[in-house]
Amino acid sequence: MSVQEALEEIKRATAEIIDFERIEKLVARYYESGEEYSVKFGMDPTSPDIHLGHSVALSKLATFQKYGGHVQLIIGDFTALIGDPSGRDSTRPMLSREEIEKNVATYQEQAFKILDPKKTTVYYNSSWLEELGTRGVIELTSYYNVARMLERDDFEKRFKGGVPITVMEFLYPLMQGYDSVALKSDIEIGGTDQKFNLHVGRTLQKAYGIGKQQAILMMPLLVGLDGVEKMSKSKGNYIGVTDEPKDLFGKVMRISDELMWNYYELLSSKTNREIEELKVKVEAGLNPRDVKMALAEELVERFHSKEDAVAAKEAFIAQFAKNQIPDDIPEFSLESGIWICKALQECNLEPSTSQARRDIKQGAVRIDQEKILDDQLKLEAGEYVLQVGKRKFAKVKVG
Repeated sequence: MSVQEALEEIKRATAEIIDFERIEKLVARYYESGEEYSVKFGMDPTSPDIHLGHSVALSKLATFQKYGGHVQLIIGDFTALIGDPSGRDSTRPMLSREEIEKNVATYQEQAFKILDPKKTTVYYNSSWLEELGTRGVIELTSYYNVARMLERDDFEKRFKGGVPITVMEFLYPLMQGYDSVALKSDIEIGGTDQKFNLHVGRTLQKAYGIGKQQAILMMPLLVGLDGVEKMSKSKGNYIGVTDEPKDLFGKVMRISDELMWNYYELLSSKTNREIEELKVKVEAGLNPRDVKMALAEELVERFHSKEDAVAAKEAFIAQFAKNQIPDDIPEFSLESGIWICKALQECNLEPSTSQARRDIKQGAVRIDQEKILDDQLKLEAGEYVLQVGKRKFAKVKVG
């Protein structure tokens, strides 16, 4: 693959890149001399598990590893004590050291399902942040003023709304930025919600005179199963990387055909050329369901095994064939939290909610091919296939 093709793959699906010229020079130098460069990514262990949304940046790091990047994977065991205020409308509660250590235990295992361990060095930022001391922290705070901190969207909103902002929260972006100073990173990757923090790292590298300023590559936030909101456990629209193979496969199959391409660009290890070839085949008549199954199989294999991926695919095909869901079923958009009986009536699958109740009690109603018996069920955000009997179907987008 040429340098230009490598750069196109690196740029794929990115939201914003700052100083792309630096990335071009680093990749070109690798092609010419084999000299590697560093790509930084930090993860605060604020919860024990990650979902596919978290893996977007990890997938991009894996792309860099193919083209000369050596990943600096930072476990933010020190910064997690403060908590990242990005996107928060209130102060994040401090985690205990025990909670952090428990979460750290699973982070590396999950990250290395995507990253090449031979091209990755794991760091704990407590190793340099704890050594800063009072004098070092005072020096660190001298490089940013309060006005600049309040330019940050979430701080600005909280300040105007009279919501307290602690001085401790001001320290978070400074300490994340100092990680880039300590490691002399060439590139840093993060989500669009990390833009302010990423800029701080670039600024501090200049202030401390390390002789370089990192390029910044920001990834968009992955849309969840509802097709609207970003993937989040709190919203219930997530796909966990530790989900059982069958569940992971089935959830990927629930995303819309349109959203499927976004998932390919953000999560698949396929090249731009391979993805474009798939799009051409779909336009020529290939069923999008088959392309989606290929993506689901790839992701299950990544987080579990080849055998699990094959078994999950076979189970899905068997269940799909058994229920014989047609491709051209009508589609409806409904509000989140809608009562299942009302949803069945809205989709013209039942003449009334009372009839819907009777059919549920009799086992004639299915959601995503699974029989339901709870006539009080509420449908949360997501996409579902509703079925009554053997021949009545509707695809619904709830959210």
